[in-house]
Amino acid sequence: GLGDVYKRQGPMIVKALRPVTSKPLDVHLMIAPYEPYLDAFRDAGAHRIAVHVEAGPHPHRALQAIRDMGLVAGLALNPGTPLETVTPLLNSVDQVVLMSVKPGFGGQQFIPETLERVAHLKAMLGERSIDIEIDGGVGESNARDLISAGATILVAGTSVFKAEDYGAAIAALR
Repeated sequence: GLGDVYKRQGPMIVKALRPVTSKPLDVHLMIAPYEPYLDAFRDAGAHRIAVHVEAGPHPHRALQAIRDMGLVAGLALNPGTPLETVTPLLNSVDQVVLMSVKPGFGGQQFIPETLERVAHLKAMLGERSIDIEIDGGVGESNARDLISAGATILVAGTSVFKAEDYGAAIAALR
């Protein structure tokens, strides 16, 4: 299936990108099982790995394995997954990725309730130094509100890559 293609090609894409940038590469695994692929993404040059809480029965084990590799360990949640799912994992996580669209394809509309989820998650984190990453439908129209609500990392795909001028789109986001 399509998931098998991503499992094989994901590390190859990271490996191809690693030599052309010194920027940290952030991978987000919506695959099941994810455990067999953690080493491959590390070896390919990933700096951050986030696994979906919905994709496996042992996210705590995966988070610890990612941290043991010396990488940033993240946990991703789909839009309909309750934030409280991460509560028992907060001492094992470096970032929480909130999906602001349903995973699967680019170009979807941002789910407005994500702003409330960001603020709620920020309150849950308290003084912990954990990044809040937003993935899906991020653009110039909502970036400022997301940052104000507590997001620290924004993933912008379509809003940049569908723009006529990448540089101008990135500047507008900043």
